[in-house]
Amino acid sequence: MLYDYIDQIESIGLDILFASIFILIGLAIKDVLNQGNVPPFGRRIVWLVLFLGCAGFVAKGIIQVSWEGSGL
Repeated sequence: MLYDYIDQIESIGLDILFASIFILIGLAIKDVLNQGNVPPFGRRIVWLVLFLGCAGFVAKGIIQVSWEGSGL
């Protein structure tokens, strides 16, 4: 029975892994920005880049689910 759902389990596990990596990257960047006395404009740029990377990952997941649902 578990073997029947191994693809779904693998997909969910991989998504959780990537989400945790993004969280850890965010925490590391927050620590570096606090200790480096980075100006506010630089902080905004850094967080924007991190957000865009995360948004791209989420968009990829949504596109993948929609394509798999339509049979592509």
